[in-house]
Amino acid sequence: MFSMLMKSISMPGRKEALPGRDEPVLEPMPHAVLGNPIVPPYPEGLERIVLGLGCFWGAERVFWQTRGVWTTSVGYAGGYTPNATYREVCSGGTGHTEVVEVVFNPDVISLDAILQLFWESHDPTQGMRQGNDVGTQYRSAIFTDNDDQLNAALASRDAYEAALVKAGRGAITTEIALAEDYYLAEDYHQQYLHKNPGGYCSIGGCGVSFPAIED
Repeated sequence: MFSMLMKSISMPGRKEALPGRDEPVLEPMPHAVLGNPIVPPYPEGLERIVLGLGCFWGAERVFWQTRGVWTTSVGYAGGYTPNATYREVCSGGTGHTEVVEVVFNPDVISLDAILQLFWESHDPTQGMRQGNDVGTQYRSAIFTDNDDQLNAALASRDAYEAALVKAGRGAITTEIALAEDYYLAEDYHQQYLHKNPGGYCSIGGCGVSFPAIED
């Protein structure tokens, strides 16, 4: 990753953001592990959520290895630049963060379980960084498809923040909002750790478990 070279921690405004382009940077191929499409339309009954938890290489693997996840892809969201490139995102000039689009079967895995996996797989208290990866593109984020998901995400944040505070950790800095545009990253980023098993992976939680949900 370019994180040690590009360390912009200030978000650009819409007027300052890079202009981007009309054409996507990727001609979508089937998922290299799961074999399913990585772009819609998806089968009826599946749900979708977009999650940012640092470098998307390791983050995507967390979810494609999870039972009930139908497909995943990596891309950019939360900013302004249409169809941004990886280098543009790393420059800090797009406003995007690196994200994983997770498409899952709610009859097999619940949204709450997806959110628990999200919280426990990274440190959501670090602002514009994740471990040694520094920059706006590494900020923690949840972008939801609808208000029900948004409310569930906010409730899960409050529950996990209480656990973090109890453990002596800081407040959660995760951006949580309804999803707007999601732009696929370049092909070489898709399922990166399947294609490069020894590749860089920064994924790791902060050692605090999500609190048990009482019936």
